[in-house]
Amino acid sequence: MSIEVQDFGTTPAGVPVQIFTLTAPGDESTALRARITNYGGVLVNLWAPDRNGQAADVVLGFDTLDEYITLSKNFGCLVGRFANRIAGGRFELNGKVYQLAQNGGPNHIHGGPVGFDKVVWEAETSRDAGQPVLTLRHHSPDGDQGYPGALDVTVIYTVTADNALRIDYRATTDAPTILNLTNHTYFNLAGQGNILDHVMTLRADAFTPVDTALIPTGEIMSVADTPFDFRTPTPIGARMTSIHEQVQRGRGYDHNWVLGAADGTLRHAATVEEPQSGRRMHMWTTQPGVQFYTGNMLPDALPAKAEQVYTKQSGFCLETQHFPDSPNQPGFPSVVLEPGAVFAQTTVFGFEAE
Repeated sequence: MSIEVQDFGTTPAGVPVQIFTLTAPGDESTALRARITNYGGVLVNLWAPDRNGQAADVVLGFDTLDEYITLSKNFGCLVGRFANRIAGGRFELNGKVYQLAQNGGPNHIHGGPVGFDKVVWEAETSRDAGQPVLTLRHHSPDGDQGYPGALDVTVIYTVTADNALRIDYRATTDAPTILNLTNHTYFNLAGQGNILDHVMTLRADAFTPVDTALIPTGEIMSVADTPFDFRTPTPIGARMTSIHEQVQRGRGYDHNWVLGAADGTLRHAATVEEPQSGRRMHMWTTQPGVQFYTGNMLPDALPAKAEQVYTKQSGFCLETQHFPDSPNQPGFPSVVLEPGAVFAQTTVFGFEAE
C-alpha cells in the first residue's frame, strides 16, 4: 500500500494542483492503483489487472492539467452541485424561483460552466485500516452558479484491499438547496478501443425516458421488451442501432436507470465484463439512479493520454445519481438538502479478472 503526491501543474489563476497515486494493499503487481488530481477531483488513471495479471489503465483521460482545463469532456471528474440536466436552468424551492447558469443550450448541466469539476479542492491523504485514502473538500458559497445556500462538500476516495475504488460523498448547507453529486468517469475495461463488446448486467426494471433535449419527461418506463433491458448479461453495442425512439434520441444510451429507493442501502447495481482481458467491474451504490452513457457525443478523433485517440463509444459512464431534472419533477425522489441534514452517498467500483 502506498500514497504518492506529485505536482500536476498550475491553473491559469496561478493555483497549484497536485496529483495523488493510491495503491491498494497487498501485492503491488496485481493491486488496483488510482491516480487522482485535486483539480475537479478527476480520476486520471485507474490501473487494473487482467486475467494474466497484466495491468491496464481502464479510464479515459488526458496526460496534462492544461488538457483537462481546455478540453474538459468531464473525464473522471466530480460533478456538482447538480449532476445531469435541469430544464431551463430553473427550479422552484419554498415558493421562490431560482435561475441557474445555462450551459447546455437553454438548460443547466453538470453544475454549470464553473461546476465542481473546474475548481481546485483542498486535499488530505491518510490511511484507513492500511488502505490509502484521499479526502477532498470544497466550499461553495451562496449563489454559486445560481444555487441558494452555502455548501460544504467532502468527497473521500479509498482504494481498498479487495481492489475496489470507493467514493464517499458528504455535504451540508446553511440554507435549503438542491444537491445531486456524482463522478463522471469513462471506463474502458480493455484499456483501448471501443466498448461495444463489453457485456453489462444492470439491475434496473425501469428507466426515465427523455425528450429531444434529453430532459426526462417525468415518466418511469419499464425496460421490459425494450433495448434498455440489461437485467441479463448483454453486449453494450447489441441494440445501439435500434430504431427505438429513446435510443435514437440519445444517439445510443444516455439515460437514467431506476435502481431503488434512496434509503442509504448499498446495493449491487451493475456488472460489466470485457471478454478479451477477463476484467470485470462491479458497481454498488446507495443512489436511486444511474446514468448509463456510452460516449455518443465524444469527438470523432480526440487526442488523449498515452498517445491514444478517442472516438465515439471509446468509454462508458455509470454516473450514480438522483434523477435528472428532479427539482421540476414532483414524481421523482427529492433532491432538497435542508440545514442540519447531511447529504451522504457511497458508490463503489470493484475489479476482478478471470
